[in-house]
Order: sequence, then C-alpha cells, then structure tokens
Amino acid sequence: MNRLQLLENWVAQQFPGRQFVLRPASADASFRRYFRIQVGHESWIAMDAPPVQEDCAPFIHVAQLLADAVHVPEICAQDTSQGFLLLSDLGNLTYLQALTEQPETASRLYGEATDALINMQLTQILENLPAYDEKLLRNELDLFPAWYIACHLRTELNDKQKAVLEQVFACILQNSLAQPRVFVHRDFHSRNLMVSEPNPGILDFQDAVVGPVTYDLVSLFKDAYIQWEEEQILDWAIRYWEKARRAGLPVQQDFGDFYRDFEWMGVQRHIKVLGIFARLAYRDGKQAYLDDMPVVMQYLRKACERYRELNCLLNLLDELNGCNPERRVGYTF
Repeated sequence: MNRLQLLENWVAQQFPGRQFVLRPASADASFRRYFRIQVGHESWIAMDAPPVQEDCAPFIHVAQLLADAVHVPEICAQDTSQGFLLLSDLGNLTYLQALTEQPETASRLYGEATDALINMQLTQILENLPAYDEKLLRNELDLFPAWYIACHLRTELNDKQKAVLEQVFACILQNSLAQPRVFVHRDFHSRNLMVSEPNPGILDFQDAVVGPVTYDLVSLFKDAYIQWEEEQILDWAIRYWEKARRAGLPVQQDFGDFYRDFEWMGVQRHIKVLGIFARLAYRDGKQAYLDDMPVVMQYLRKACERYRELNCLLNLLDELNGCNPERRVGYTF
C-alpha cells in the first residue's frame, strides 16, 4: 500500500462515516507533503512526513511552543509512527501570492509579519531547541562549495580560491556567533506565511533553533521568491528595529550596527541557500529552484560590494563566472 492510500485510510479514521475529498495543498523542499481535506464546508490540512526521512516530533514541539504567541496550525490528530498529522487549515493565500498580486499591501503585511516575528523572538522557553552553533552554521556554508560550485558551476577551486573562501567563512561565522540569541524560525519568508486571521499564519517552523537575532528578518526581507528595492528594505528594517527595541529584544542600540549584522547574516543565508537550491536541483530533481538563484546571487553580490572584508568573495564569484573583477572599494553603514 502506497503512502497516499495509507494517508487516506488514516484520514477516514479521523472522520468516521463522513465523506471527504483529499487534494494536494503543497509540497516543500523536504520529503513532507501537505493535503487539504474537505469535509462539507470545513477543511483541514493533512501532513504526510515519511518517518524514514522526516520526524514529526520537532513540528509538534515547536507548534506547542508558539501556540500562545503567534498563529500556527493547531494539531487536531497525530500518528507519529506513520508520519501523519491532522492540522487546522490556515487558508490558501500565501504572502507570496498576496504580495505579487497586490504589492500595495506590502507595508501592512510586512508590518504584521514583523509583529509576529517579535512575538516569536520573545519566546523564553528555548531549552529544548537546537543551537544555531558554529557547527551548524559551518555545515550550511559548506553546501556552497559542495553543491553550487562543484555541481552547478562544475568547477573545482584551486588552493588560493579555497583560502579566500575559508577566510570569508571565518568572518561570517565570527559575526553570526557574536549576535544576540533568540528563537529563530529559519524559513520565515513569503511562502511560509499565510494571509489569515489573525495575520499572519505561520508554517514550516519545525527546524527552529536558538540563533542570531537578525536571521529571520533577513529571511523575510531578502526573500528568494520576491524582491524589493533596497531603500524599501532599509525602511522596513528600521521599523522592525524600533519595535524590537521597545519590546526589549536584544538588538544593537545603534541602527547602523544592527543593519551591518543584518547584512552579514544575509551573506551567510544566501551562501547557504545557493548551496541548497543546487542540491535540490541536482540531487532531488527539483529543477525549478535553479530559477530562484539569480535573486539570491544578486543579494549576495550587493552585500559583498558594501564591505571590504567581503570584497574578496565578490572577486571570487567573478572568477568563477568568468568575469574580470574591477577594483572595488567597500563601505559600511
């Protein structure tokens, strides 16, 4: 019996004697799949997380942790041995769809998203969450040479290039590890936020960790799937920073220092994302992620242009793409 049949049988047990319709709702970058269950005029979401590849326990734990702080799905039923969860339905309008169709709503939607982010970051019960430590941060950075450079660009770094990358990685790790630590969602972006009441509904939080205070803000504003002008991002970042200070979060007291941390955190994330997108394409056959690489690379290059310590990474990117780097001068905020 395949997993869809197993899921249908399990759903039938949750709604005995009632007719239901099961339709695909979404899939993500992991092995998890989501289905919308329609029973009359009501709907639920079924999560299918194959136990061999996925573990439902982190999702359940974080959902319980966040339930009183933000709008996350309620877990209505569970069978962790089979990898099935029955969840409340937060709707079918993602932030990505809403922002694409009605960009004039962006400031309101992002304002509500940063309110929710601050509520998450104020979470105090963090003992059972993994740490976003040096090992995890480094493993994410290593995806870039292993998958983006080796598999996507089909290039092998020489010793000098390896040394440049190692130097940059050391600087990134130093900055990331020095930032204040809070609850981190890890994928707080437009595909994982639903337009709902209360707004936003938050999904895909099972990989939450305790880590740098700027991480989720970078995920939100420097999103791989929708792009905004830098002046707009700067304005939204200031508004978040002001709210975060009033809420008592441990952000830098000087906005310039905070924004520098924000940008450097973005460099770590964008290097990681380029590696992940390449891995999804070449290992998992999800070729559509290659189309999202140019936006991520643009974010990375712009940040590298601004800081002297990162100029050497920009030159390396030029070398790998067959460009002749010109002399650049970095600057900081």
